Amino acid sequence: MSGAPIEIHGYAIVTDDDRIAGPDGETPIALRNEADWLNFQRELDRADLVVLGRRGHQANPNVKGRRRLVISNSAAGLEAREGEIWWRPAAVSWPDVAAALLPKGGRVAVPGGQGVFDLFLAIGYDAFHLTRGLGVIAPGGRALFSACDRRASAETVLTEAGLQPRETRILDKAANIVLTVWRKS
Repeated sequence: MSGAPIEIHGYAIVTDDDRIAGPDGETPIALRNEADWLNFQRELDRADLVVLGRRGHQANPNVKGRRRLVISNSAAGLEAREGEIWWRPAAVSWPDVAAALLPKGGRVAVPGGQGVFDLFLAIGYDAFHLTRGLGVIAPGGRALFSACDRRASAETVLTEAGLQPRETRILDKAANIVLTVWRKS
């Protein structure tokens, strides 16, 4: 990989029980918040590459034409497909992907899902933008990180990954939507 600096930023809105989706696989209605959505879209606009899983890609059309990297086991390695770039991590390492797609460095936005969040937890986040819908729970739903299924909180997982809370903002007081940005120590 080149020595060009790459910043990796994760983005998620979660329930109090660290879920990104309910048992039906959908984002809980109480987490669908306009202030959070606008903040998230501004952040994605700053990215040079957006990395997400196949399901997230299929559920969210790329209407803004952002440069997307879709993670899928159906990819042969790193390949152009359907206007996006597809990647199978077992076939091509992240340093090789970064060198190919971001030779001058840049900012990577990682909006998930769980497998993608776990993958980049191992690669290393520079920042994680963790938004909470306070008072919302989704028992039986999909956890942010797989470690959250083993009773670790998202905050514990981020702390163990070397990140610390650096900034907290209330995005929507009436809906109890609070963003905390975690950054490398």
